[in-house]
Amino acid sequence: MHQLANAWAKAYTETTLEHARPEEPSWDEDFADVYHDLIHSPASETLLNLEHNYFVSISELINERDVELKKLRERQGAEMDKVMQELGKSLTDQDVNALAAQHFESQQVLENKWTSELKQSTAIQKQEYQEWVIKLHQDLKNPNNSSISEEIKVQPSQLRESVEGNGRIYEEQRQLEESFTIHLGAQLKTMHNLRLLRADILDFCKHKRNHRSGVKLHRLQTALSLYSTSLCGLVLLVDNRISSYSGIKRDFATVCQECTDFHFPGIQEQLEIVQQVVLYARAQRSSKSKRQHDSVNRNGGNEEKSKNIERNQSNILPGEFYITRHSNLSEIHVAFHLCVDDNVRSGNITARDPAIMGLRNILKVCCTHDITTISIPLLLVHDMSEEMTIPWCLKRAELVFKCVKGFMMENGFMGCEEFLGPYNFWYLQTISEEMFYQLSNMLPQIFRVSSTLTLTSKH
Repeated sequence: MHQLANAWAKAYTETTLEHARPEEPSWDEDFADVYHDLIHSPASETLLNLEHNYFVSISELINERDVELKKLRERQGAEMDKVMQELGKSLTDQDVNALAAQHFESQQVLENKWTSELKQSTAIQKQEYQEWVIKLHQDLKNPNNSSISEEIKVQPSQLRESVEGNGRIYEEQRQLEESFTIHLGAQLKTMHNLRLLRADILDFCKHKRNHRSGVKLHRLQTALSLYSTSLCGLVLLVDNRISSYSGIKRDFATVCQECTDFHFPGIQEQLEIVQQVVLYARAQRSSKSKRQHDSVNRNGGNEEKSKNIERNQSNILPGEFYITRHSNLSEIHVAFHLCVDDNVRSGNITARDPAIMGLRNILKVCCTHDITTISIPLLLVHDMSEEMTIPWCLKRAELVFKCVKGFMMENGFMGCEEFLGPYNFWYLQTISEEMFYQLSNMLPQIFRVSSTLTLTSKH
């Protein structure tokens, strides 16, 4: 009896929070608290200006890298043309292959050199920034420090202008946009905001340079809500490989690397962690499935054919997604990388399609993790193709609208209606204005839009 009582007492103290040892505060938590205080103080403009200077510095390095790589490829292309002209005369296939291998090695050496330099510059910036933020916060707590006003004062002469190496300026394209206020529910109605806009996906991520004022990054609201219960998310459609080497993943990673992330690991580090988690999860599921299969066989059941297709265990399946966190993007804090396959380009997907179910699970995560604004690709594609006609677009938009409405009501019934904040439905920049107006007319037919009240004065 005594041993049993001691065992129960030990188990209780180990699993009850009130008996747990206090956790030691980590550096990340301390820095988060300090940054949150400063960004809501008069020093916020100084913080954004400093981030802008770091951003310009990294952008210049990236431009230099692109120029060198471009010159190297042009020189190698000219060399290869000369060799191909002599092929069969004074040179053989072995000579061409040797030159191609030499060119590939030269490109790898140059890319590795710039990768190392960018990584070193980013690490130095992150350390300098964090140390400066901590020091400024300590100085602000000292009321006798008279140099604080000078320390946080904006000095226009110290601000660096963004100059593109190839003369390219980021110009804002004309953006079509319309907002709606809707009600969900029959008896207990909840109000939500929807926004339909024609934009490119990276418009939510890129820093918008303002050349006249120099330092306006248009991301003050994003910085203010970084450590809050009002986070912003974005759904990014990717393939089944966890990498950043091609397509939209490469473009997104390039935007992430243009500005140092002072709060979270870099995009490559986060992807490496995701790969490790996926491998561990696959091993756990495989082990569990094998045990269940062996148990069925021992009980005399019919041995079913294995439906598991041989594939790379580090890849993910359609409908699955992984999450990356960011503090250096223009309008978002969280990116949901949703895996889709070529089936999303067909015109006969249903509400049970893996892409739609993945979107449902993403909205559940938003509901439980304070992501109050989410941007959703309305057509579930990033680029258009020939089969995507106007009827195709209207049918796909109607499906996504209806499914999202059902998911919103489902989450509302779970008690998460306060987290179902603004939804951004965006679609491709290449679609015409007529399509925009057709989609904007469709939305009120699916959602219950609030009616406007017109006030007139009596004379």
